[in-house]
Amino acid sequence: SPANPLSSTQIGRSWAASLELFERTTRRYGKPEFGITDVIVDDDLVAVEENIVFSKPYCKLLNFAKLRDARKKQHKLLIVAPMSGHYATLLRGTVEAMLPYYDVYITDWVDARTVPALEGSFDLDDYVDYVTEMLQFLGPDTSVMAVCQPSVPVMAAVALMNAAKDPACPKTMILMGGPIDTR
Repeated sequence: SPANPLSSTQIGRSWAASLELFERTTRRYGKPEFGITDVIVDDDLVAVEENIVFSKPYCKLLNFAKLRDARKKQHKLLIVAPMSGHYATLLRGTVEAMLPYYDVYITDWVDARTVPALEGSFDLDDYVDYVTEMLQFLGPDTSVMAVCQPSVPVMAAVALMNAAKDPACPKTMILMGGPIDTR
């Protein structure tokens, strides 16, 4: 406030900036909706319905079902979104881009703070198990795309499924990460 005599001093501005930074880092942001209601497939506008098809304590699996002729079955694509403090809706553009070509599924990780302690902890082994269970749920002929942080657990899940000769093991895996420093 300009009425505060400290607001024009270096100490006052530094204190205000520190408090603003604290507020921003502790603020809880609401989860945005995907809001995908339709998509163009083969020059036709097709309605899309978002459904939860698989649920575990730390993750829900969403499907963007296209409401059209069921005879036009598409290949399944599981998009594994990062769970590290972000919402799956950050990949809305990726989902929209894949919808015309695939039957799209995406992981929607639950904020761990909201999971009751009775559900147990969640570690890398659990992450790999979740991905494996989702791929087995979706069945054969499913491709998987890991975006950034889940690349390692997805590679581990696919490697274990391949070693076990699991029929649901994906034939195609897309790993999308950040820049790689080759120095």
